[in-house]
Amino acid sequence: MRARAATEAWETERLQAGAARSTQSRGRAEPEPEDDLRTPFQRDRDRIVHAKAFRRLMHKTQVFVAPEGDHYRTRLTHTLEVAQVARTISRALRLNEDLTEAVALAHDLGHPPFGHAGEAVLDEAMTAWGGFRHDVQSLRVVERLEQRRRADGTTAAGLNLTWEVRDGIAGHSKGLSDIEEDVTGPSTLEGRVVRLADRVAYLHHDMDDAVRAGWIEERDVPGDLRAVLGASRGQWLDVIVRDVVETSGTGEIGLSTAVRDALNALKDFQVTHVYQHPLCAQETGRAQRMLRLLVEHFLAHPDAVPPDIRRASGEESPARAVCDFVAGMTDRYAIRVFTDLFLVQGKDGR
Repeated sequence: MRARAATEAWETERLQAGAARSTQSRGRAEPEPEDDLRTPFQRDRDRIVHAKAFRRLMHKTQVFVAPEGDHYRTRLTHTLEVAQVARTISRALRLNEDLTEAVALAHDLGHPPFGHAGEAVLDEAMTAWGGFRHDVQSLRVVERLEQRRRADGTTAAGLNLTWEVRDGIAGHSKGLSDIEEDVTGPSTLEGRVVRLADRVAYLHHDMDDAVRAGWIEERDVPGDLRAVLGASRGQWLDVIVRDVVETSGTGEIGLSTAVRDALNALKDFQVTHVYQHPLCAQETGRAQRMLRLLVEHFLAHPDAVPPDIRRASGEESPARAVCDFVAGMTDRYAIRVFTDLFLVQGKDGR
């Protein structure tokens, strides 16, 4: 039996009733011949890992802008931590790990430089053209901005991912709203697992980074939250993942009331003590001023946007191509472009 067929047979036999199965995928926008070795979801995962946008995540901010230490999270390490949490939950619940992993690896491909600070700048700048949201941009990256080579050697726009992966990308973001009783959003259970794992991962690692930076101490976390989630943050992931597995049932993904309330309270605590910390606000302000000037420059000079990005935007407003270009920048590339445009030229008197 071919490897793909064997995997599909295993999925049919072993996965829970509500899990997504490769043979039942809604397919791709552009039909393709199936692969002998890999299921459609495995092929999607591989396409995502080899995408340029995925590699750029290594140099995009999570919370700390251009941190000095080597151990602070980036958008890439965040993505890998989300994938790890989500896969652990999916395996325990007998869901489709390949679909879960593909959604997790792609969920932040559209995140701009400087994290949510950059997202706020782009959303404001694009008000007249529909705004900006990183989850929508992530879908745009895989459907339009990335390029793939067909079997016949021609190049096409987008990665041509399956419907289930694209649905999971589009529905992953919660912003800073509370976790609901039953996790909703994406159509598949696997997509809902990623939606929850995203929140769990960033609350854990952002706190870890803030402690490392000296912004906060672990004992500052209210005792009632630590009583539920664990005395030290090293226990939090284990407690939360076990709670998801024990609470979720066939057809639903959820948390116990106690853990859900504690996570929502932890999120509120981190908004006040980490994301609004004076040093964080200072870094955010500098990054936003820099990005705002970049956006204004390219809106005034849309022909300076690389031709391949302008072509990908097609008939849309030139402003959308500007947004695609700036959103795709890494932190260090944005700093370099800013320096070339506003600092180096100024020194030369040009």
